[in-house]
Amino acid sequence: MSEQCSGGTTIHTLMKSTIEPAEGNKVKVIVQIDDAELEPSVAKAWREIAKEVRLPGFRPGKAPRKLLEQQFGSEYARSEALKQAVPEFYSQAVIEADVDVIAAPELEITEGEESGDVTFEAVVETRPLVQVAGYDGLRVEVPRASATQEEVDEQIDRMRGQYGELTEVERVAADSDYVTIDISGTQNGEEVEGLSVEDYLYLVGSGMVATEFDEHLVGAQAGDELDFDADHPDPEEEKVQFHLVVKNVKERVLPELTDEWVAETTEFESVQDLRTDTQEGLSGAREQEARIAVRTNIGVELAKLVDVEAPDSLVNSEVQARLQNLAYQLQGRGIRIEDYLQMTGRDPEAFTAELKESSEEAVKVDLALRAVVLAEGIEVSEAEMDEEILSLIGEADLSLEEAREELRNGGQLSAVRSDLAKRKALEWLVERSEVVDPDGVALPPELLALPEEENSDQDHDHAGHDHDHDHDHAGHDHD
Repeated sequence: MSEQCSGGTTIHTLMKSTIEPAEGNKVKVIVQIDDAELEPSVAKAWREIAKEVRLPGFRPGKAPRKLLEQQFGSEYARSEALKQAVPEFYSQAVIEADVDVIAAPELEITEGEESGDVTFEAVVETRPLVQVAGYDGLRVEVPRASATQEEVDEQIDRMRGQYGELTEVERVAADSDYVTIDISGTQNGEEVEGLSVEDYLYLVGSGMVATEFDEHLVGAQAGDELDFDADHPDPEEEKVQFHLVVKNVKERVLPELTDEWVAETTEFESVQDLRTDTQEGLSGAREQEARIAVRTNIGVELAKLVDVEAPDSLVNSEVQARLQNLAYQLQGRGIRIEDYLQMTGRDPEAFTAELKESSEEAVKVDLALRAVVLAEGIEVSEAEMDEEILSLIGEADLSLEEAREELRNGGQLSAVRSDLAKRKALEWLVERSEVVDPDGVALPPELLALPEEENSDQDHDHAGHDHDHDHDHAGHDHD
């Protein structure tokens, strides 16, 4: 018999299951089902069959089961019922046994395919356990947490540049100079539309027309004539023969940095006020970068300690999850992934390779954090679970117990617990790792802590988020 739980999942009370180890990181799940337990699925199959067949004297869906059995044989509906029921029984078995599956199972019915009690076997890949020797002595480097004097100067110079004036100079052109040029672009002696213009003001080093422009214009001076071939902006087109006439060279002269200029053009009264504000703004951004990099870079170093290959099933699942996330983000802006790659100049094959590489690393981080959890005996309290479940509920009209029951019956409770444990493991590592900037200076303790407004559910690739996307293939996550 079966009974319905409060969350809508069927609990199979006449089902028995056993778990046996198989080769590698696989297990064999053996499930035995009482014939009576299959009956609801058989009855449902007959109802579906009745909707599809036409028997004289009966409206669609109204033909009695006995008549259908005479017409098609009793085994027909049983076969259909097993197709639908076996995956459900399998999912229930792995949830109850807390088998951490990471791929779709290989299912085989070994008894009862035609009648009687049913036995089937499922060979399925499980998440491997790894060793990460040396995790308690990590040394990681993060960006400097404060702005240098040079960075402050560069920021102020960029602002001054907005007020700069172009002045003609009697010297050869260098990067960041402007040159006035006449451009003539031809293919086989014919002028190319859009690639011929007079008195064009070109920023040397910008690569705006073609990279070859910069190569030939650096060192050029007024009066020079330059001839060279360059790629057409359209990759389908042949190369273009360019002829440039350099008319003059100009440099951008920045206004003098004085208190008067600052007071006139900014909200500040003095150079010192401007420098102080710029320093604080840049340092605030640097601190945030360093804070984020702590956990990301610990993950990178942790992944290096994993000496086994990341399972393909986990990697492929992570790749798909990242692609779906990117597609969702782009969809909100009305952009397809294909358009995004073209707009950013990314080669599809190189993009796929990068995505796979980052996914492999993310999977290794996940496996390593799980190893730290086990090695250090890191546990999640029921109070922590309650707090996390409440955050998952959000505005949904569910009580804490109802939400917990739904997670349990859907096989998701283990994923929640695992995610919390991995976050705690990551913070354990943060406390015990040596975190330094490029100069070897230790990061201040306050920058090692998570900001108050951030909850523990981080979305950084290496912050220990749960890599359980693959359970969709297997039916459920489970605890």
